[in-house]
Amino acid sequence: MVATTETTAGTAPGGNPAERLRAAFNRLTEQQKMLFLVGLAAIIAVIVGSILWSRQPDWKVLFSNLTEKDGGTIVANLEAQNIPHRFSDSGALLVPAERVHEVRLKLASQGLPRGGLVGFELMENQKFGTSQFAEQVNYQRGLEGELSRTIQSIGAVQSARVHLAIPKPSVFVRDEQKPTASVLLNLYPGRNLDGGQIAGITHLISSSVPNLPLSNVNVIDQNGNLLSQLKSANNSGLDPVQLKYVREIEDVIIQRIENILKPVLGAENFKVQVAADLDFSQSEQTAETFRPNSTPESSVIRSQQNNETASVNQTVGGVPGALTNQPPVPATAPLTQPDTGTAPPGQPARRTDPNGRIEVGGISAPLANAAPPLSTSKNSVINYEVDKTIRYTKQALGEIRRLSAAVVVNHRK
Repeated sequence: MVATTETTAGTAPGGNPAERLRAAFNRLTEQQKMLFLVGLAAIIAVIVGSILWSRQPDWKVLFSNLTEKDGGTIVANLEAQNIPHRFSDSGALLVPAERVHEVRLKLASQGLPRGGLVGFELMENQKFGTSQFAEQVNYQRGLEGELSRTIQSIGAVQSARVHLAIPKPSVFVRDEQKPTASVLLNLYPGRNLDGGQIAGITHLISSSVPNLPLSNVNVIDQNGNLLSQLKSANNSGLDPVQLKYVREIEDVIIQRIENILKPVLGAENFKVQVAADLDFSQSEQTAETFRPNSTPESSVIRSQQNNETASVNQTVGGVPGALTNQPPVPATAPLTQPDTGTAPPGQPARRTDPNGRIEVGGISAPLANAAPPLSTSKNSVINYEVDKTIRYTKQALGEIRRLSAAVVVNHRK
């Protein structure tokens, strides 16, 4: 304490404040100096954080419930324009409050977002105590979103919106009303839907909503054309593809007539109209023609079969006894009737009679090789190809039945 008093007394009363602070800091212990520096750093950090926090912009929601495709496109657009953005805990896209309207207008000029549809995931975040009306509204919104997503999976559809009008159920059958549905389709440029696809969309909507008849489903495109009525009207007429083909035929003929008349009359001195009547009926015809029988020389043989049979009728004969039961003697040549009174050398002569019998050892027997009667039969079957012609004819669709052309010429010029 004495040293401290002396130091204080030695200090000039009117010294520099910085010198007095330095002197006071030097009088602190090492632990006190460390605590002083940490506190000073904390104070500086709080001051800097407060300044930065006060300079941060006020964030507002730009879009919410974005699809992945729309979200990626919008974020890429914001990064290209160096616009700060971030996402909230609920997934909403936030931008500075002073630029929210500017950014929305810029994105709207580019057609963004194309479709922020919500489906049945809307029912997952139901709060406790939600009224029955709110639940019904969320269910209808979810059903509309799911149907829109399903329709967008069709190749020609770029985006779709479905609006359902579901009446409240009534206990009186007489006062019961049927639901109605409206579908807005945004088609890709140059793409159209045929009658089968339109019927598929109407059946999809009708099958997804209870008690919704097909007649209460209306489908329109981005140009305001009522596609469902066109489909029902074309049940006995032409579909959109056929109507387009008729218009193309008429336009081609009009263009040809104009190319002929322009050099003669001038481009503004005439008017051409063409009406084409095309046959879109589909017919098939099969004709089978048989030619008369032709000569065998000019016919083609399909199959031929020849059968020839020969049989020898032998009669049973001979003398019963040991001679007939003996096995035949092998011979190199068939036994023929020898001349009377001749015999091979070393053998006794055999006598024969005019009836073809031979006598050997006192026993008379018929010759074994006497000429028997012979019968033959021949059978020949020849199948010729039938001269037949099969003609299959299918009439082409869109055959021109009649063309009507009208040309108005301005003779005053």
